[in-house]
Amino acid sequence: MASSFAVYGATGHTGRLVTAELLARGHDVVLAGRNADALKTLADELGSPDRVRTHVAPLDDPAPLRELAAGASVLIHCAGPFSVTGAPVASAAAEAGCHYVDHALEPHHVKRMFDAFPAPAERAGIVMVPGISFYAGLGDLLAAAVTDGMPEVDRVTIAYAVTGWRMTTGAKNTATQLFAETERITFTDGAFHVGYVEPRNVVFPFPPPLGPRAMIAPVPFGEVVTIPRHVPARNVEAQLTAHTFTEEQVFVSEDADAADRARTDFTVAVQAIADPSGRGGRAGQVSGHDLWRAGALASVEAALRLASGQGPARTGVLSAAEAFPAEPFLRTLERLGAFTLSLGAPQPSVR
Repeated sequence: MASSFAVYGATGHTGRLVTAELLARGHDVVLAGRNADALKTLADELGSPDRVRTHVAPLDDPAPLRELAAGASVLIHCAGPFSVTGAPVASAAAEAGCHYVDHALEPHHVKRMFDAFPAPAERAGIVMVPGISFYAGLGDLLAAAVTDGMPEVDRVTIAYAVTGWRMTTGAKNTATQLFAETERITFTDGAFHVGYVEPRNVVFPFPPPLGPRAMIAPVPFGEVVTIPRHVPARNVEAQLTAHTFTEEQVFVSEDADAADRARTDFTVAVQAIADPSGRGGRAGQVSGHDLWRAGALASVEAALRLASGQGPARTGVLSAAEAFPAEPFLRTLERLGAFTLSLGAPQPSVR
């Protein structure tokens, strides 16, 4: 039977990119969301009536959500904030026996997926991969590639350098929520902790041409939940360049067009230090343009592999790097033009 894909949140910027990529690869797509008029407009714009249909599914009505999932091989969830939208859509996928991937970066949603959905996913014989996108997903994959073969890791730092980010409404709402949280999830001294975290300013040694950059640390991204599942690390932290949120366009770009949103430059670097003294370890990075496209390609590649039986041997809820071999997956994204990948020796450690 041919695979079909449902995209929830299809009318948003990420949903449109995901849909376009699926259609470009010859697949049928169900455009799903809460606004019937917006879905019809998008379907008309795409101009592929034989391969595109629409499905209205409010978050507070489980029946149409289950109907959506039941008709798809994989459900790709693109509509944040996932603290609000995640549970209803994921529940529908589990109940209908449909593979599920989402674009979440919120640690609490990602943790809830690992806490609440393994048993339903295993009963349904499906794979659920939360947080496979630019933020969270790339860091998880890169950390796995960097630490492959390391028997011990004292700390993993995931550092994002982002310039020109133009937030969508969903991204703005997510960021506002995340940075207002007082109950943050952290992973230190080999254990998860939940509570208030005092932000601090640090300098991360990005490789040239970026060089050392002032960072916000920690930032509440999903890697803090996923990386400890497959990397023997005692400490995991994500950081973001301080200048990212001081650029004037970042919070006032909800109406930006697709061309403007594509004008981002990014580097995601991972530093894995083996020894508490800072000695030994490895590093790697991905660098590119258009973080939205990079995230869309990651979720589409995951969905295609799940639909074609190239996913993991086991079912359940898995991080990106648990579901797919990390370096080969990243190399595939590199060949698709998402970024360039470099794996090598570390720069001097963060202090």
